Amino acid sequence: MIARTVSDLVVQLQLLTRSIEQQAADELDDLDTTLRTVSVLLCAEAGEKTQKELAELACLDKSTMVNTLDALERAGLAERKVLPEDRRVRIVEVTDRGREIVSSTTDALGGLYASLLERLPEEDREPFLRSLARLTQAVAPQPTGTTSG
Repeated sequence: MIARTVSDLVVQLQLLTRSIEQQAADELDDLDTTLRTVSVLLCAEAGEKTQKELAELACLDKSTMVNTLDALERAGLAERKVLPEDRRVRIVEVTDRGREIVSSTTDALGGLYASLLERLPEEDREPFLRSLARLTQAVAPQPTGTTSG
């Protein structure tokens, strides 16, 4: 069914999202990690980010991000550090152990990515990915400066 209404589009995107999240959970369970953990670590690994910026990038609310970062710190996967220029702000740094976790998931998540795209005819894959990127860039929150954490 081709989405002809906002409701159709939302339902289809939710079904796809749930399916991807469940498949990722199944793959990552064997590696003793979660998609949220990997997503937050990947966002943090990309550069100096505050908790607020990470929450925006990972599409998590503030309290979920705080709980996630608490768990990452307890597990030795990330550390919150005070930004020297503004001691009120905390930036998140990925530890060596956190980078190992991300690295250990590359094959599993890469295989999932490939298997998802294989559902589309080859000639439809790039146009789908370009269209998806265009749609998400139009609505994605842009990280704010490192002024609050």
